[in-house]
Amino acid sequence: MSQNVAPLAKLIEQFERMPGIGRKSAQRLAYYILNMSQQDAKTFADNIIQAREKIRHCDICCDLTDRDVCYVCGNVSRDKSILCVVEDTRDVVAIERTHEFSGVYHVLHGVISPMNNIGPEDITVKSLLTRLGDDDVKEVIMATNPTVEGEATAMYISRLIKPFGLKVTRLAYGMPVGSDLEYADEVTLSRALEGRREI
Repeated sequence: MSQNVAPLAKLIEQFERMPGIGRKSAQRLAYYILNMSQQDAKTFADNIIQAREKIRHCDICCDLTDRDVCYVCGNVSRDKSILCVVEDTRDVVAIERTHEFSGVYHVLHGVISPMNNIGPEDITVKSLLTRLGDDDVKEVIMATNPTVEGEATAMYISRLIKPFGLKVTRLAYGMPVGSDLEYADEVTLSRALEGRREI
């Protein structure tokens, strides 16, 4: 019977469109919403609308913010000479969780992927280059994911950065902590050997 209720079916459809949400999860979320109080449901809906309307890209690094400049770019204690280039805003969150990086970021909002018709003009490469010409950056850390597209994007951007005379580095890759050598693939092991350091 619930399948015949059009508003419920539409709600399930909307949840299903989200990445990582299958039919069963979409149904659970829809029923959860229906079991909320009227006020809680309204607050939930208002928060979605407010987030969509108020959150924008930082004028400097292209990360998400509700102001012109995000909290990292606006923080005077951050080291503006080290710039970490990431694919997505979630990568900024991941690096910030380590409490090890005190530099600033630039968010590409994707990677170059000819198969998906995504070229350099579809990500924020142009604003990155403009920023490098204006700021006091001395090192650019390429922190794109170790995928074919991520590697290609890192190589493309590093070639564009060369004329600036900046130091360009790449995140080290290798064996994750707690893993066994016998289960590692050849690429991971070769990267681990390349990135070895003295102890």
